[in-house]
Amino acid sequence: MASGMRRRAREVALQSLYEFDTAHHDAAEVLRRHAEEEALPPKVLAYAEELITGVLAHLEPIDAAIIGAAHEYPIEQMARIDKNILRLAIFEMLYNNAVPAKAAISEAVELAKLYGSDNSRRFVNGVLGTVFQNTQGSPTSNAEK
Repeated sequence: MASGMRRRAREVALQSLYEFDTAHHDAAEVLRRHAEEEALPPKVLAYAEELITGVLAHLEPIDAAIIGAAHEYPIEQMARIDKNILRLAIFEMLYNNAVPAKAAISEAVELAKLYGSDNSRRFVNGVLGTVFQNTQGSPTSNAEK
């Protein structure tokens, strides 16, 4: 899949997870709404669905990785957009072999620039860098790829 399509899938997944996190709407329903409203290409929809399903299936260990890497920032007090960007990237880094970990970090930083605050880029980069370092050599990580 082309990188532009992956980026669009990440954006839609982020929007869906953000709405799930803030309004507690069903993430799959939110994604379906986006797909209809924006006439998403099937490959974009499929990858966004894979991301959302994966994040939600691994939410507890993903959040534990965030907490471990950003222990000075309680997860309940993190900006929700930053938290969901981190969730997407950590899912891609630890559980999805579709992209190398460094590419997932780079894409997350780009999402933080687009959707986060002025400090989001540095925060996301720092947390993901720590997660990357903490998972070097982990059998569930694709950090070496």
